[in-house]
Amino acid sequence: MAAPTPSADLCNCLALRKAARYLTAAYDNAFAPLELRATQFSILQQLSAEGEVTISRLADLSAMDRTTMATNLKVLARRNLVTVETAASDRRARIVALTPEGRDRFAAALPLWRAVQSQFEESFGSAEAAQLRASLRAVLETGFDPWAE
Repeated sequence: MAAPTPSADLCNCLALRKAARYLTAAYDNAFAPLELRATQFSILQQLSAEGEVTISRLADLSAMDRTTMATNLKVLARRNLVTVETAASDRRARIVALTPEGRDRFAAALPLWRAVQSQFEESFGSAEAAQLRASLRAVLETGFDPWAE
């Protein structure tokens, strides 16, 4: 006899992905006038904070596998929002940086981001939003290695 199928209400992955899709749609809608997606904004946000970084480092900072990050960066590079160049110290490494246009697009997106942040925190609660972010950071420290070969 097969084991009973667990309730979808108990699946951590499903709950997290549903909430992520829900919030991502709100950010995507806000960024639409700038032709940005939430994932693209997040990359610009990381680069604004970090400056020049390798693709691998940017992927680590974003909790994303390197291949997916590289794919996202190709779109941003085609739109002249980032540069991806070979590192002088290691020809295998690629360095990513914001272009002036990327900095401008990020600056233009910040008020839109702030509006969605504010709307979410007003609806969900500021303390609850802070606790949610802390809990999600803790998820990243659980010891899983999702990209291990």
